[in-house]
This record gives sequence, C-alpha cells and structure tokens, in this order.
Amino acid sequence: MSEGEPLIRWDWVASHLDEIALRLGEHLELTLIAVGLGLAIAFGLSILILRYHWLEQPTVFATGTLYTIPSLALFALLVPWTGLTLLTAEIGLVGYTLLILIRNIVGGVRAVPADVLAAARGMGYSGAQLFWQVQLPLALPVIVAGTRIATITTIGLVTVTALIGQGGLGYLILIGIQRFFSTPLLVGAFLSVMLAIAADAALVLLQRAITPWARVR
Repeated sequence: MSEGEPLIRWDWVASHLDEIALRLGEHLELTLIAVGLGLAIAFGLSILILRYHWLEQPTVFATGTLYTIPSLALFALLVPWTGLTLLTAEIGLVGYTLLILIRNIVGGVRAVPADVLAAARGMGYSGAQLFWQVQLPLALPVIVAGTRIATITTIGLVTVTALIGQGGLGYLILIGIQRFFSTPLLVGAFLSVMLAIAADAALVLLQRAITPWARVR
C-alpha cells in the first residue's frame, strides 16, 4: 500500500464483484461440506460411545490431539499424501469439528434427566425409541450449540485453505498480503466475519424452530 492510497479502493471492489461473490461461495461450500461431514461422523462416533463407554477416552484423545495441531501444520502434513486438493482441505476442516461435536452430542444426551428416562421406560419405550424420541430431541439445544461453535471455527479455518489453493475468502486476504494491497485483504476479512455472524444467527433461528419447548418456562 503506497502512501496516500485509501484504505479501501471502492473502484476495485466494484470491478471485482464477480470474483468476490465466487470466493464467498467457495468459502460457504467448504464450510458446509466440513460441518456436514463432521456432524455425520461425530454422530456415528457418539452413538458408539453412548453404547460402548470404553470408546470415549480413546476417541476424545484422538480428536483432542488432532484439534491441538495448528491448521497450517496439519495441511502441510497432509499435502504429501493428498496433494493441494479439496480432500486435503476437508480432512483438516472436518477433523477440527469432531472434538467439539462429539462432546456436545454425548454431553447433551447424557444430560437428559433420569426421571424423564424412567417415565419413558415406564411407558414402554424401547432402547431405540428412547434415544430417537426422547434423548435426542431433548439434547438438540446442546447439539446445536456445539454446531454453532464448530461452524464459526470452520469459517475461520477455511481462510487458511487458500494457502493450499482452495480459494475462499482467504484467497482475497492472501493476495492482499502478497501485493501489499489493503482492499482485498479487508474485503476478505470483513466478509469472513459477516459470514460467521450470519451463520451463527441462522443456527440460532434453526434451534428455536426445532426446539420450541426449550423456550417454554
């Protein structure tokens, strides 16, 4: 950025709207894939943990260890095996969602009051009915809360995937840094923050829609 140049060049923004929209779409796509796959994997692992309690410690240890690895280091470790591909990005992104989602799913199901479970058993609910019709619905607020955290975290991490050629809003930030040009850098950063806020608000509305009983005092 040269001296005297404005922080934001609106003429650049106006002439690059298509590219900005493309990068925003890429960012959203990478996030949705990661959170969706993370939820599916975490849900399956959580069911196994709830059924076989001995699996909890090794699962939490493995996902916790993965969570502590810096994102750039993890992508660098994966590149020799999977290349500069979407697969590399998603392996890392999905991995970072697992610890958060598993803890919330398992914790939410276990937090269902014992008297509620006893009443359901007294009404003749089988084990499967108890889980799907009682425990899971009552655990939804906690599960959605975990999904909100995982989604916001993923939106932030997706900006790093530009370093392995996967675009997203991180691409705008990267070219802004490389060219010492503040406009794309600020546009990418601003839209990343706005996307995180919008995603969080959408999940709050979803939670209210699917758990109306949680608002009743």
